[in-house]
Amino acid sequence: MTYKAPLKDMLFGIKHIANIDAVAQIPGFEDAGYETAQAVLEECAKFNEGVLSPLNWTGDINPSSFKEGKVTTTPGFKEAFKQYTEGGWQGLQHPADFGGQGLPKTIGAACIEMCNSANMSFALCPLLSDGAIEALLTAGSDELKATYLEKLVSGQWTGTMNLTEPQAGSDLALVRTRAEPLPDGTYKIFGTKIYITYGEHDMAENIVHLVLARVQGAPEGVKGISLFVVPKFMVGKDGSLGARNDVHCVSIEHKMGIKASPTAVLQYGDNGGAIGYLVGQENRGLEYMFIMMNAARYAVGMQGIAVAERAYQKAVQYAKDRVQSRPVDGSIAASAPIIHHPDVKRMLMTMRAYTEGCRAMAAGAAAAFDAAHHHPDAEVRKQNAAFYEFMVPLVKGYSTEMSLEVTSLGVQVHGGMGFIEETGAAQYYRDAKILTIYEGTTAIQANDLVGRKTARDGGQTAKAIVAQIEATEKALAARDSVNARAVLKRLTAARLALIDVIEFVAGNTKASPNAVFSGSVPYLMLAGNVFAGWQMARSLLVAEDELAAGNDADFMKAKITTARFYADHILSKAPGVRDSIVEGAESVTALALEAF
Repeated sequence: MTYKAPLKDMLFGIKHIANIDAVAQIPGFEDAGYETAQAVLEECAKFNEGVLSPLNWTGDINPSSFKEGKVTTTPGFKEAFKQYTEGGWQGLQHPADFGGQGLPKTIGAACIEMCNSANMSFALCPLLSDGAIEALLTAGSDELKATYLEKLVSGQWTGTMNLTEPQAGSDLALVRTRAEPLPDGTYKIFGTKIYITYGEHDMAENIVHLVLARVQGAPEGVKGISLFVVPKFMVGKDGSLGARNDVHCVSIEHKMGIKASPTAVLQYGDNGGAIGYLVGQENRGLEYMFIMMNAARYAVGMQGIAVAERAYQKAVQYAKDRVQSRPVDGSIAASAPIIHHPDVKRMLMTMRAYTEGCRAMAAGAAAAFDAAHHHPDAEVRKQNAAFYEFMVPLVKGYSTEMSLEVTSLGVQVHGGMGFIEETGAAQYYRDAKILTIYEGTTAIQANDLVGRKTARDGGQTAKAIVAQIEATEKALAARDSVNARAVLKRLTAARLALIDVIEFVAGNTKASPNAVFSGSVPYLMLAGNVFAGWQMARSLLVAEDELAAGNDADFMKAKITTARFYADHILSKAPGVRDSIVEGAESVTALALEAF
């Protein structure tokens, strides 16, 4: 099945939810208004629909392979990556100073979604390079920037993140890779890193590894971790490639999904030590790595939206084609396409509403990122930074958990054929599962939401953001429409439920941590649901206005219906989730360990 980029919905979100024209008022983004967004997205759609999408199934059945230390990617990937870089897609969001196009995240996020819908395994390579670029821009020395950034931004070289070790998964305090300082200011790196996405491949001439390691004598725990650049090939002063560094791929993983993306085990220092260059200051590596991780966490949220969109499109096509049973209302006398059945419509509407809700939530977060990093007013930057930081675990956690439900429903719509690999529906389900795990599991996103984002300031940031929902409620209350009233009822109940939970979390994290953290993931899912539902309510208001003005009636009617569905079937779950968090902790923790 071919992928068709949902340009109308993306541009609706960019224009009305992210308010791209306000973003274009920020210095440096003057040329990045709605018309630019439309032109860039249309070009991006052509590339992803025509080049990357056809390779998606190929990558699943013919994944990357490993032989004698070398990784060969799926046939067609190398050529596609060349086209990707020549088109300037790697540098879309990165500074013009290093050869990028300097476009806002508000536009870039939609392009990331398209790339991942078309081919998630492929898209992981530029995703990791984006994270490496962000870290070097923020913490790299002028020399490191001059040596690596232009080649990374162009896509001539690619980047990786090296955190995990066999004994250190999410607990980075256990990192044992070591760095020995040399007299010339470089370091020798020794250790093993696992789960390194595109840690070895044949698509670019050099790979720039960003590696967490401990300098000899550093403090124990996370406070003693430093960050290093370790190139696959050494780079000369003139930018030319020299000798192979002492970092080697010893195997790649055999995975449930994203099979075409090589997940490498990398060995550093088997032949005397890999040469590494310190990023920033010693013992501040985790701080710098979080820059990469925040960029990557948002992008993984976009992956969730992307795979959900692809699964939805495939399910709709199948439901229109598959003839099975007469409709229950007797509207057709013979067997008919299954899209006529109410339960199939319910599944398709669930898939659609979740995907559109998360896309709108991510668009709003992207606009906040742009203002937080580029707005001339310090107070505006501060407010938007707080909003964006709060939204990152929601975009990552809620959108990826959502994608599991949506891709599972996609298999269900296909019935028995969904369980057969040749239909392709199962690939999206398998690919989606990793999204709730890598770049920090859903529980880690929830820990971040509870600890850093809610308890630390007594829930003040969370409450301030939730308070913004009331303006949307007032706008809904002013409407004389059945749909607006229905959405208002659900949104108000959901907001009040979320406030109760914020107060519970802020008031009990120190005194009763087990009680709070037993409901941490439900809290994240509740917050994600409410914020996505808020954006769907905003979308309904816009769509009603656009419909009244006679603009694109079919699209606007569908948007109104989808927003109403989100409120009735998804947002309506909020009060029950509130009860499970605030009143249900005891039953989570009560069972004796030996009883499990």
